[in-house]
Amino acid sequence: MKLTFLGASHEVTGSCYYLEACGKSILIDCGMEQGKDTYENQEIPVLSADIDTVLLTHAHMDHSGKLPLLVNEGFRGDIHATSATSALCNIMLRDSAHIQLAEAEWKNRKGKRSGDKSEAPLYDMEDALATIRKFVSHEYGQTFQLFEGIQVRFTDVGHLLGSASIEIWITEGGVTKKIVFSGDIGNLNQPLINDPQYIAEADYVVMESTYGDRNHEASPDYIAELTQIIQSTFDRGGNVVIPSFAVGRTQVLLYYIRKIKDDKRIKGHNNFKVYVDSPLAVEATQIFHDYMTGYFDQDAMDLVNKGINPLSFPGLSTSITSDESKAINFDEEPKVIISAAGMCDAGRIRHHLKHNLWREDSTILFVGHQSVGTLGRIILDGAQEVKLFGETIQVKAKIMQLSGVSGHADKDGLIRWLTGFEKKPERVFVTHGDDQVCELFTEYISKELGYHAAAPYSGETYDLLTNECVKEGSKIPIEPREMVTAAKVDNVFERLVQAGKRLAAVIQHNKGGANKDLARFTSQINSLSDKWER
Repeated sequence: MKLTFLGASHEVTGSCYYLEACGKSILIDCGMEQGKDTYENQEIPVLSADIDTVLLTHAHMDHSGKLPLLVNEGFRGDIHATSATSALCNIMLRDSAHIQLAEAEWKNRKGKRSGDKSEAPLYDMEDALATIRKFVSHEYGQTFQLFEGIQVRFTDVGHLLGSASIEIWITEGGVTKKIVFSGDIGNLNQPLINDPQYIAEADYVVMESTYGDRNHEASPDYIAELTQIIQSTFDRGGNVVIPSFAVGRTQVLLYYIRKIKDDKRIKGHNNFKVYVDSPLAVEATQIFHDYMTGYFDQDAMDLVNKGINPLSFPGLSTSITSDESKAINFDEEPKVIISAAGMCDAGRIRHHLKHNLWREDSTILFVGHQSVGTLGRIILDGAQEVKLFGETIQVKAKIMQLSGVSGHADKDGLIRWLTGFEKKPERVFVTHGDDQVCELFTEYISKELGYHAAAPYSGETYDLLTNECVKEGSKIPIEPREMVTAAKVDNVFERLVQAGKRLAAVIQHNKGGANKDLARFTSQINSLSDKWER
């Protein structure tokens, strides 16, 4: 009964944990790192083909984004998640594959001119589709047997439609231990979705700490603040450009703008236009419609029961094709443009920034966390100019951030969730926070609240029967980021190595098979080897 910390250790993104129990190998999350990496993440300690199953907290890429790579490398098990998470991953993983392919093609065209090595995408559409077929859906509160000796339950954690904390009961040798993975803990009183639900008991808790060093501003009036930003920008003749996460944050913005329009709060700009320029956001919004019951909070359901669509209003336009996207910037009327990606590191938002960053009359409005190293963070930190598509763009637009709009609980919210356990767990593991934040939050709950807490580094392993660290984690920093990029350039060969490991695992799995089948398999391998040895 061992737990190894791999991703989101002293970092905000790349969530991934490896659980060994009852003879099974289980991953909790398999996320993609976004923004600047702080420490070198350790690899999953077994072959992908030897992982029996994955439990997924929610659909955001920093929790689910590497699942197709896992499948590409030989994973054959099921992926368990809530129904809404499964539906969102259906679109998000396909979108991620599209981005991987597009970015590889762009880099290779650029690299060919400079003589650089070619770069392969992390995974392709076939990998994404194969991953989607592995999802097994569950509802909140449903306890199910994962394997003999292992039971699981998903509990609403109020971060995103379908997001969950995962409760796992493990029984080995007559001893039962319960471990809870918080997932991303949501804010109170968010539009559309429920507040986080609290869990009564656990022996071990793995919890996020994104805002573990600070609190959000006290009860801001989001609608009033957004109204003021739109009004002042429109009065100057500019556009409000909002880099927004396509899933979750975009739908919240639509909810707010619907209310602003219903109350006729914007003066002198009647029926102003709002563009959602993201095919992913459009599909995600439809999923929000499809999964209202059991996932929406009471206020949103009251609107639905009155025949009001909480996410639609006059003047709303959606852009699917690239031509529709380009046409937005030829519309000279003041407008709101909501586009992905939320940290400006990819997607159509970069085109809208190119057309608006230099305009003194426009506003760039950030509404979510910006990881260190992303374009969004660079702009928010006060850059005077940025490069987009090889062109230097002056930053003249007004740069603003909507205070308090976060899908993550603040420090008080994290403590509220932790103290919801009726009895202090044997140990609390603090993850999913910037390096210093992890340390500060761990120190606070240890010294001030009396919890036995630790902030593991990547590769750190704990024996859950003895509550002991049996392997120290890696504290190797990554400096600078360019070194990481250079190390990943030749990942085509690395994928070949992984394919070889997968083949070795397949051979072992076929031990004891029929002689006829094994002989044919041997012949096929030898033929392939002969071809490439020439």
